[in-house]
Amino acid sequence: MNDFIQEAERIVLEQVSNEQFGVSELAEAMSMSRSNLLRKIKQHTEQSASVFIREVRLKKAMELLQQGSLTVSEVSYEVGFGSVSYFVKCFREYYGHPPGQVGQNSEPESIPAEETSAPKKPALQLSWKAMAGIAAGIALVVLVVVLSNRLTAPSVEIDKSIAVLPFKNESSDSSNLYFINGLMESTLNNLQKIGDLRVISRTSSEKYRNSGKTLPEIAEELQVNYVVEGSGQKVGDQVLLNIQLVEAATDRQIWNEQYTREVTDIFALQKEVAQQITGSIRAVVTPAEREQLARRPTDNLVAYDYFLQAQEYFHTRTPEGYLAAIPLYEKAIAEDESFAHAYANMAISYYLLDIFKREPEYTEQINRFSDQALLYDPQSDVSLLAKAFFYFHTKEFSLALPHLEKALEYNPNSSAALQMLSEYYAFRVPNTAKYLEYALRGIQLEVMGQDSVTNSYGYLQLSNALLQAGFLKEAEKYVDLSLDYFPRNPFGPHLKIFTQFAQDGNARRTADLLIKEWKKDTTRVDILQDIGKIYYTLEQYDSAHFWFEKLVYQRQSRGLDVYLNNNAMMAYVYQKLGFEEEAARLFAVYVDYVAQDETRYQSMNLAVQFAYQQQVDVAMEQLMVFSTQENYQYWLLLLEHDPIMAPLRTHPDFPVVIQDIKDRFWEDHEKLRIKLEEQGLI
Repeated sequence: MNDFIQEAERIVLEQVSNEQFGVSELAEAMSMSRSNLLRKIKQHTEQSASVFIREVRLKKAMELLQQGSLTVSEVSYEVGFGSVSYFVKCFREYYGHPPGQVGQNSEPESIPAEETSAPKKPALQLSWKAMAGIAAGIALVVLVVVLSNRLTAPSVEIDKSIAVLPFKNESSDSSNLYFINGLMESTLNNLQKIGDLRVISRTSSEKYRNSGKTLPEIAEELQVNYVVEGSGQKVGDQVLLNIQLVEAATDRQIWNEQYTREVTDIFALQKEVAQQITGSIRAVVTPAEREQLARRPTDNLVAYDYFLQAQEYFHTRTPEGYLAAIPLYEKAIAEDESFAHAYANMAISYYLLDIFKREPEYTEQINRFSDQALLYDPQSDVSLLAKAFFYFHTKEFSLALPHLEKALEYNPNSSAALQMLSEYYAFRVPNTAKYLEYALRGIQLEVMGQDSVTNSYGYLQLSNALLQAGFLKEAEKYVDLSLDYFPRNPFGPHLKIFTQFAQDGNARRTADLLIKEWKKDTTRVDILQDIGKIYYTLEQYDSAHFWFEKLVYQRQSRGLDVYLNNNAMMAYVYQKLGFEEEAARLFAVYVDYVAQDETRYQSMNLAVQFAYQQQVDVAMEQLMVFSTQENYQYWLLLLEHDPIMAPLRTHPDFPVVIQDIKDRFWEDHEKLRIKLEEQGLI
C-alpha cells in the first residue's frame, strides 16, 4: 500500500469514533491543503476522500464485529456513525450483507427502516408564495430507528406520521360546516406543534373530503402511518364530536372517543383531543409544546366564531376568498382586540392579494396587522409568518429569516415556514444545500396537491433544487413526473433541456431545443437569456448577439430588471463584435449589480468583472476567495469554459483553483447526500 494512503488510514483510525472527523480535519492532520488531499486520494484510490474515510470506518467495524464483544449499535458509534440505520445501510452496500450476520452479539436485521418499509410514492408541497398554483417537491417517507441509549439494543419505531382528514358535518344545518371544519383545523394545528410528529398539511388532506377511498388507500397516498377522522355537530350551545385514530397499515382503530361538551369548553376539548392522540401513539411532548397546547387563541367565543367563518373563505386560496375573509377577521378583532391569529391571517390575506397585482397596494396593511399579531402573541408561528411575509413583500429578505426560523421552532410542521425558507435559500440568499433540504422537509408535509397542475409545479420545483445541488438523474426523473402530471406546463420543457445538458454537455443540441421552446412563446426572457448564454459559451458571438439583442429589447420595452448578472457576458459579446458603446453601457450595469450583491456569489461576480477588465491578478484573488465558499450551484463547474475567463487560463494558479471549486462542490454534494439519507429525506 502507498505510504501516503497508509498514513491517511492511520490518522482516520486514530479518530475513528469521532463522528465529526471528515475531509477537512484529515487534510489539517496531514498538513496539506484540502484540494491536494482530495487529488492525492483520488489518484491512489480512485475514490473521493469522504468515501475513503467511510470505508476505513467500515473495515474497522468489521474487525470489531468479528471480535463478538459489541452489538451492532455499539460498533456503529465506535466507528463514528451517528445513525445506526445509516451504518447498516453503508455496511450492507460495502460487504453485501448486513452487520447483523457478523459475530455473535448482533441485533436482528430489522434495525434499519429501509429494510422494513415498502417503497413509497413521491409527495408534493403547495407553495405559499404562489397560492394560485406554484408548488414544490417530493419526498420519500421512511421509518425511523430510535435508540434508547448506547448500551441497549435498538428498537424499531414506526414513523409518527399522521393525517387529519376533514371532519364530517352531521348537523342538519349545513351552515354549521364552518364550525366542524374549525374543530378539524384546531386538531390539526395542535398536532403540528409536536416536533415528534410529522403532520400532513390541511391542503393535502382536504383532497379527501368527499373521497370514496379507504383509510389504508388514503394513508398510502399521503404516506402516513396514522389517520384521524371525525364527525360532529353543533346543537344550540352544545358540541357533539366523534373522533377516532386509525393505524393505517392494519385499518385498526387504536383510539376513539365521543364528546358532548358545551361550546364554552371548546378550547379544553381541542387540547384534550391532541393529548389523547399523542398519548395513543406515544409521541414525546416537551414541556414547551405542552405550554403551546394550553394557549387559547381568544377567550371571546363570538370573536372565535367570526374567525372560524373567515377561515372558510381564507382556505379557498383565491383573491375572492381573501376579500371575503378580511371583513370577518375585522369583526373578530372588534370583539377581541388582542386576537393575534386574526391579525396575522388578515396580514397574510393582504399579502396574498398583492401577489395577484402588478403594483403593491396593501403594504401598509400587511405591516400594521403583522405588527399587531406579534404584539399580542410573539410566540405564534402564524404571527411570525405574517411578519416574514411583510419583509418578503418589501424585499428585506434578511429581516424575514429570523422570523421564519422562529416560526419553525414553534411549529415544526409548518409547511408554510419550510416553503418560505426553501424559497429564501433558492432565490434570495442562494444556498443549494438548504434550498433542497427545506424543500424536501416541506414536501413531507404537503404531500398531495388538489389538482394535476399543482402537482406538476411541485415536481418542477423539486427538480430544480436537485439539479442545482448536483443530483442530476434525480432532477431528470422529477421533471419528467412534472410533465406527466401536466404536459402543458410551460416551464417543464425548459428545465428538462437543462437536466439533459447537465448530463451530456451537448451545447449545440441544447441551443436548438431552447430555440424550439422559445418559439412557443416569444415573450419568454428566461429562455432568451439561456439561448444567448449557450452561444456565448460556444464562442459563436454573432448568434449570441442575435439573441442577447432580443433580451435587451424585451427588458427595455417591458421595464424588466432581470438577468443583470448576465450583463458581463453580454458586454463581452458586444465588445467582440465592435459595439463598444453598447458593451460599456451593459458592463456598467453589471458593475453596479456586483457592488450591491451580498450573496456568496459576489466574489465570483467580482472575478468575472476583473477578468473582463483584463485585471488578471485581481480576478484570480477573487476566484480564490470564491473557491472557499460552500453549497453553490452545479453550473459553476463549467466556469473554466467561460470565454471571459480566457485571460486567467495562463495564470499558474488557475487550474488549481478551478479544481478546488470542483472538488468542494462534490464534497458538499456528498455531505448533503449523506445528511439527507440520514434524515430520511431522500
